[in-house]
Amino acid sequence: MESDILFTADEISPEARPGVYWALGDTLVLAKRQLLKIPRIPDELVTSALQPILMVLMFRYVFAGAIAVPGTSYVNYLMAGIFVISLILGSAFSGIGLATDLQRGLIDRFRSLPMAQSAVLTGRTLADLLRTTFIVLLTWAVGLLVGFRPQGTILNWSAAIGLLVLSSFMFSWCNVVLGLLLHSVEAVQQSLVIWALPLMFVSSALVPTATMPTWLRPFAEHQPVSVIVNAVRGLVLNQPSAEYLWQALAWCLGLLVVFVTLAIWAYGRRTSR
Repeated sequence: MESDILFTADEISPEARPGVYWALGDTLVLAKRQLLKIPRIPDELVTSALQPILMVLMFRYVFAGAIAVPGTSYVNYLMAGIFVISLILGSAFSGIGLATDLQRGLIDRFRSLPMAQSAVLTGRTLADLLRTTFIVLLTWAVGLLVGFRPQGTILNWSAAIGLLVLSSFMFSWCNVVLGLLLHSVEAVQQSLVIWALPLMFVSSALVPTATMPTWLRPFAEHQPVSVIVNAVRGLVLNQPSAEYLWQALAWCLGLLVVFVTLAIWAYGRRTSR
């Protein structure tokens, strides 16, 4: 069993700091703990990075000839969807890692330290946010190598990356809730198939929703993954995107509030036993 990186009580002692600064400091300490694990156990980062890269290569060179999209090349259409899918898949490690820590009793050890308990959740999601941001940038670079040609301005691209970062944060908190509610690491892993696959594939991420059955199209067009993908796609391809952008922000912020609230409740319930 791999050893966990822990810090002494002195390193995370609140001393005389106000509550907000105490919580922020503890968040950074636990985020650092997660990031320091990457060089020792790089499997998660490598797996998270390979998934979107393989999807880019597969859809670019295997399926591109069979899928036609209006107004642009398929690789340009595809990349926004791959960005969002990579966030969803990468965010699963937030729930899996938290479930692993709970199973090993590490959370009980954190509870015995003089630290802000909220940092257990915020530290993990912050570290995972940095990791998924790196993966998005890596996927962007791979897309450029296989023919992806973003248009518009750097401001547009920055807005797209900002929306992806916000989306990643929201999906991480979704998985944190699952990691707290489900009672085994295996169950958390399997839950990704149940909720993520329909959202990823019944969406505009990989194919236009116009190709889907009429009865399925309303869901595919208005569910959060499609809205986020359409907003990112509009920004990176310099297409009209204001309507989708506001909808995407509403979805992300609304769901973030819901998931953070559920996570706080579930953490209190799980650790009070």
